[in-house]
Amino acid sequence: MPTPPPADVISPHDTSATEIETRSAFEQRLSGGSLAGLTVQGLRLDVDPIPDLSGTEVTGTLFVGCRFASREVGADLVRRGANVVPPFSGLPYPTQPSHLYTPEDLAAGFAEGGFAGMYDTRVYEHFRAHGGALPDVREALGQRLHDHGVDNALVDATRAWLATHGPQSVVGVMGGHAVRRGSVPYRMAAVLGWELARADRLVVTGGGPGVMEAANLGAYLSTRPAGELTAAIDLLATAPDFTDHDRYTSAALEVRVRYAPAVPRQRDPDLNLDLGWARAGGLAIPTWLYGHEPANLFAGRIAKYFSNAIREDTILRLARGGIVFAPGRAGTVQEVFQAATKTYYGTDGASGAYVFLDRAYWTAELPVESLLRPLLAASPFGDLSGTVHLTDDVHEAVRVLRGWFGSLCLVWAWRFVGGPAGGVTPRSSAGPG
Repeated sequence: MPTPPPADVISPHDTSATEIETRSAFEQRLSGGSLAGLTVQGLRLDVDPIPDLSGTEVTGTLFVGCRFASREVGADLVRRGANVVPPFSGLPYPTQPSHLYTPEDLAAGFAEGGFAGMYDTRVYEHFRAHGGALPDVREALGQRLHDHGVDNALVDATRAWLATHGPQSVVGVMGGHAVRRGSVPYRMAAVLGWELARADRLVVTGGGPGVMEAANLGAYLSTRPAGELTAAIDLLATAPDFTDHDRYTSAALEVRVRYAPAVPRQRDPDLNLDLGWARAGGLAIPTWLYGHEPANLFAGRIAKYFSNAIREDTILRLARGGIVFAPGRAGTVQEVFQAATKTYYGTDGASGAYVFLDRAYWTAELPVESLLRPLLAASPFGDLSGTVHLTDDVHEAVRVLRGWFGSLCLVWAWRFVGGPAGGVTPRSSAGPG
């Protein structure tokens, strides 16, 4: 019988004790006279105050993506036992980002050069010019280093939220990227994100337009009245089509200015351990593979990858509190069964509910339910078909997500500790009482 991987294989490792990602943390360590065995990531050590490293112990220290005042400084560090991986020249993106992106980061340059001048677009054009999904060796190394930095920053950014609310508080929202602003599905997804964020759920999406943007928008405005969410959607609906890049992006930026969330911006200067961003847009995990689509500018933090495969797995690994699937096509269906594989084998432990919005769509147009239920019923850990829920009501979807996880974890706990196979069973598809 297949078994889940060991917990230490799939759990994010806390490397905060050995990694230095901010200048303040670097200065604190430097004052002690030793950086031995530590990893220094993506710091500008070529700007004032320029540190004197000549008398610092650096045996086994890894400097990755850091900039020094001169090449001689890097060479001296290597001679004294450090490992130095300098930032690659000619790249428009950092080879070792120390923090997740913000909407302001991705939109930088729009005011001066429109969509073509945005940081996000410039990185995408570079990505295309250097082989796209099949880059040359130099570009591939730069991209892999970048994506590792995003991995690391994502662990740091979510640590405080998970410590406070637990993994069951993270809910994924997936669905069609082509859903137009102002449409009924868009409004439903926005209300869903609004209600989930107000219920202390961290909303996670794939960071694209359509349903994904709508869910992050709802979370972005979760501290605002419902009427303001409606007004924001109406404003966005003046630029409904994401292929009209400049108007689409301009409308998003206008909403951000007009409806800035009233959430305190608590920030740890060293590890970025704040909760404000989670309550003001949640998390988006997009990829430059789909860089022809405009950036979703309503997430509080954006973990943008080059690798689409890493990105998709990361979304599903995080969303332990359940996943909402709004209508979508091939990409959404792929995500349904990729998530089902994890649940079937218990790859990441217990899963929350699978909530499908639009009963007719998922039972008649794309009858996913008829395949998913018998698959999950045959899980090695017992009948998990009760995780599947279909509804046309956003409020019911939120109720299911809020009430399901506790009972399901009990079931999984019995399965994993060798409890009687028939002793505990999931609740029925009607959901929790």
